[in-house]
Formats: sequence, C-alpha cells, structure tokens
Amino acid sequence: MKGALSWPFLRLYALTLLYFSANALLNVLIPLKGESLGATNTTIGLIMGAYLFTTMFFRPWAGLIIQKYGPIKVLRAILAVNGVALLLYTFTGLEGYFVARVLQGVCTAFFSMALQLGIIDALPDKDRSQGISMYSLCASMPGIFGPLIALGIWQTGDMQAFTAAMIAIALLTGGVGYSAKIERQEVKTAAAGQTKPGAAMLKSFSQLVRNPHLLRCSLLMLSASLVFGAVTTFIPLYAEQISHGNAAVYLMLQASVVVLARFALRKKIPSDGKWHSAYIMVIMLIVAAAAQAVSFSVLGGASFLYIGAVLMGTAQALLYPTLTTYLTFVLPGESRNVLVGLFIAMADLGVSLGGVMMGPIADLSSYSTMYMICAILAVAMLPVGYRGRRRLAESK
Repeated sequence: MKGALSWPFLRLYALTLLYFSANALLNVLIPLKGESLGATNTTIGLIMGAYLFTTMFFRPWAGLIIQKYGPIKVLRAILAVNGVALLLYTFTGLEGYFVARVLQGVCTAFFSMALQLGIIDALPDKDRSQGISMYSLCASMPGIFGPLIALGIWQTGDMQAFTAAMIAIALLTGGVGYSAKIERQEVKTAAAGQTKPGAAMLKSFSQLVRNPHLLRCSLLMLSASLVFGAVTTFIPLYAEQISHGNAAVYLMLQASVVVLARFALRKKIPSDGKWHSAYIMVIMLIVAAAAQAVSFSVLGGASFLYIGAVLMGTAQALLYPTLTTYLTFVLPGESRNVLVGLFIAMADLGVSLGGVMMGPIADLSSYSTMYMICAILAVAMLPVGYRGRRRLAESK
C-alpha cells in the first residue's frame, strides 16, 4: 500500500486509536460519577470542558514548537505526561479528575498537532485530505466500543477494571508512540530581521479576524463543535430520561457512523483548495437536524435519539477534515502550522463550551431545551458558509 495507507502511516493511525481510547471511557464515566456524587450539570460541564479548553489554549503554541523541534521529539515527551494523567484517574475523585483533564488537555494539544502536521507535511497534496480523514477516523473508532465498556464498568462497580484499563492504555500508547516515525520536511529558519517566533505567535492571533479563510472556517467549526461537545457531555445523563434510551448505544452508533463515513468518503472530501459553499451549508443543516432530533427524543422516544446519532456522526465525519484540508491550501506556508493550530483550537473551544455553557442552560431549563438551542445555533451559521463563497473568492 502507498500514500496515506502505507505502513508508517498505519502505525500512526494505530497510535491515534490507542491514545483516544481513554477518552472514550472517560466521556461516559465522568458524568455518571459526577451525578452519583451530587454534582450539578454546571460542575460536570466544567470538569469535562477543562480538557479541551486547555487543549485550545496550548494548541497554537504546539504548532510553533513542533515546527521548531519536529513532531517525533514532541510526541515522545508528551506521551510520558499523558501516562501520568491517566494514572491520576485511578486514585482520585472529582477534584483529581479536573487536574487530570487539564493535563490531558495539554497532552492532546501537542499529540494531535504532532500527528496531523506530520501527516500534512509527509503526504502529497492529492493524498492530504485522505490522511487527515484517516487520522480523524482512528480518533473516533474508540467511541464505538469505549462507551459500552465504560457502561459495563459502571454498572458492575468494578473500578479495578477501570484502573487496569487506564494503566494498559498508558503503557500501550507509550510503546507504540516511541517506535513511531514521521518523515519531516526541511523547516526554514528565520533570516535576520524576520519576525521572531514569539512575536509571530502573537501576530498570528490577529489572523483569526483579518484572514477571511481562517475566520470563516473557525466560526463554522466553533459552532458545530459546541453542539458536538454538548452531546458528548450530557448524553450519558439525558439518555436516562428517554424511554428505551441508552447512552452507550447512542455514542457507539454516532462513532460508528463517523468511522464508516470517514473511511467510505475519505476520497470524496474536497482536496482542491476551493471553497464549496453548498457542501458546507448542507453539513451545517445536518448538525441542526441532529441536535433537533436529540431534543425531540424526550417526547418522540429513542428512535429520534438514534436518528440524531446517525446525523451527528455524519456531520462530524465530514466537517472537520473538509475545513482543515481547505485551510492547508489557502493559508500562507510560513505560518501554516500555527494558523492551523489556531483553527483546531477553535474546534476545541467549541467542544469545551458545549459543556461549560450548556451545563447552566440545562440546569435552568432542560436537556431538551438545551439541544434545541444547539440546533438554532447551527442554523444561524448558514449565512457564514454562503457568504464565505463570495468573499473568499474576492480575497484570492
């Protein structure tokens, strides 16, 4: 096999699957544990949101550091820290979970940037979207089996199994990660008189507003990720209110759709550097329909919940690799890594806000109302995708 499916890349995809297996368990166990200890939705949202909020903060710096030192050196250092974070879950309570989530957030910022930028740099243009899709696919695969395992651990009360799982994931991830290799292109050093890295980093933040490509993609990803985050955080609790609803089935179905869609459609995702307005708008409509189906399931039953899972998985499978691939073509080469890091940070912020902002709304109203608000937000983003086609064409 060649290109994005060659052996060196398959090993990177396997590492991705192992790394994100821990979160597939924690995304179910932390809300359930929090509720059993009397925590409010606001508190649960803060603990869950701390993970990707931290990731968002560190991701742009991760892009800069990886650009300077290379992905492999960064990857090996961060896997050791990740092992410590996973061990914290085995002997602490909610306060320790918060600290562990923060540590995991730092690790994920560097881990995902190291792998994604390594894949982007190592693959030719025609295979770039396929490589990013395969990475995203493997990051999603643990969601197929993780929720069921987590629910089984919770229902049996066998926390020794949880401890064993965290230790095994830490050791396997470290072992595979330390043997991985990523071909790195030559990185140009700054010439005399050029902007230094620190100043370049500060300058890059202004591009979130000044660069129309980055602004458009960031707004779309932020809003969609908020919906994704609200689902991940509160479905384990919301499903208990739905007749015949099951959180593990929902999360497994959603993850299965993500995996199947990303694999089946990996060659169909645009990789031409052009803005496909109608394509993006359809994806945002799918996000809205998914959130509304989940919202209505409290009245309509589990069938609407699972329809929402299929739609949500489809949107997740398509939106992120599409926008990421587009940006790798249109962003300036000398600052691409940092600006891609900023974009992915917006995705992280959205998922974090899905827990932090939607938790209080759920406390004040209901889960159903909260998911309806998510659907309205997705619809509100349609003009962003439409306007992007005209304005981005003018900016070229």
